[in-house]
Amino acid sequence: MKEKQTALPYKSVVDELKARVFKPIYLLMGEETYFIDQLSDYLQNHILDDAERSFNQILFYGKDADVLNIINSARRYPMMAAHNVVIIKEAQTLKGIEQLSHYTEKPLASTILVIAYKYKSLDKRTLLYKSIVKNGLVFESNKIYDDQVPAWIDKYLKSKGYSIEPNASMLLLEFLGNDLSKIAMELDKLLITLPSGSKKITPESIETNIGISKEYNNFELQKALVQRNPEKAFRIAYYFGDNQKSSPFVLTIASMYYFFTKLIAFHAVRDADRNTQAAALKINPYFLNDYVQGYKAYPLLKSLKIISILREYDLKSKGINNVSSSMGDLLKEMIFRILYA
Repeated sequence: MKEKQTALPYKSVVDELKARVFKPIYLLMGEETYFIDQLSDYLQNHILDDAERSFNQILFYGKDADVLNIINSARRYPMMAAHNVVIIKEAQTLKGIEQLSHYTEKPLASTILVIAYKYKSLDKRTLLYKSIVKNGLVFESNKIYDDQVPAWIDKYLKSKGYSIEPNASMLLLEFLGNDLSKIAMELDKLLITLPSGSKKITPESIETNIGISKEYNNFELQKALVQRNPEKAFRIAYYFGDNQKSSPFVLTIASMYYFFTKLIAFHAVRDADRNTQAAALKINPYFLNDYVQGYKAYPLLKSLKIISILREYDLKSKGINNVSSSMGDLLKEMIFRILYA
């Protein structure tokens, strides 16, 4: 017997909503808040029209809500509308949330209950979760991997009629990480500031409007190392040392680790075609030249040695085998050892 699917992917949920195929219960949960917010906002704004919403939609916030009031609201029948909509935002802060199972075991067909449970997932062993799987829909929003972020940015901008240069995309990833809500917010700001008629985000527009330096960043440091350019590498290292708040050492280590682990993987596909290489490394083909250069500058044994160096300095940054060296001094030491590994 085929196992029942417990969670649907984002696109499938959106397609159903746009087709106005609604479930009695929606559990939107997980670490990535962006998709949860998108779905809960859609449900809040598109199930009922303005006139219907006044009498048939109620919004609760977990911290201030009472489970019994939520259940009573969900058991109401709609007035002059097809649906009664009950939305719980920040449901992870709702005390006694498990008691909602008294309703979710036997939900009303006319009510749409939306539970936005952010930053973590509901315990899948509970009666509440199992009853929602049986009677409603579960969407689990997991964090996407760093190497998936540039493609997500491209897709997000394309949907709005814009594009972004690959270097600019990597700048955003470096400074914002894989937090899609933050990235979307910064992208929306950038679109407003673009010159009239411009449809492309560049590193220059990011530097001007967000304050991320297109010259002093980990991506440029990586290039300096690949090109075996000590002058540029140490210029960036000194800048980072003086600006640890905006360029923390731990972020530099993570960025270098990301690059050199992929460089090691590149050694295995060095003779393959570019599409195969890009697919194996899970990168935009635009960046392949960096790995070709890196392959020439850092043979496999050197690349492996550099991984060990990065691990050593990660420990030192946490105080292990390091008594007094500052983060800036550790960074300069690490760059020296990478260049002359």
